[in-house]
Amino acid sequence: MEILNLVLSLPFIFFSAFLVSSILYIIGLKISPKVKDINKKSGKFSSYACGEDLSAKKFQVNIQRFFLYVTYFMIFDISAFMLGLSFNVRGIYPILFSAVIALSLLMIVPVIRGKER
Repeated sequence: MEILNLVLSLPFIFFSAFLVSSILYIIGLKISPKVKDINKKSGKFSSYACGEDLSAKKFQVNIQRFFLYVTYFMIFDISAFMLGLSFNVRGIYPILFSAVIALSLLMIVPVIRGKER
């Protein structure tokens, strides 16, 4: 039982995940192809990776759509956290959290459709 408690402890899980990721990183460094001669005049060092010059007009970002995706991400991220913590609690809390999430998504959909028109 002591070994199980040790294996399930947070420091052990953190250090084992750190160790596994470090080992995978080192293995990736060893097996990756090495580039020795880089031709600096090939255009690969220009602002666009393939060497093609593109106008700044093509790089404009739709800020409204970006904030919409950020809102979706925050809703789903917070909802996953809340639902993950609420399933340990008996009662109506998981259903209540799911209803709040569904209502928040239903409130955003008309806002999105109104802006697309």
